[in-house]
Amino acid sequence: MGEKKNYGKEPKPDRMEALRELPMDIIRALTKKEINAFLFDDVWPDSLSHKLKDYLVEE
Repeated sequence: MGEKKNYGKEPKPDRMEALRELPMDIIRALTKKEINAFLFDDVWPDSLSHKLKDYLVEE
């Protein structure tokens, strides 16, 4: 229901690189929605932030 957002566009290059660097067990735990949020969105769902908490760097 209108949740497509930017998913047809190219992901941010730095985020694609970061996704590739994550351990495979973390990648397998991510849902399609979480991966799309990681690649395209500025605000992530809480579930994604929780799964990546050990890999996030505060700015």
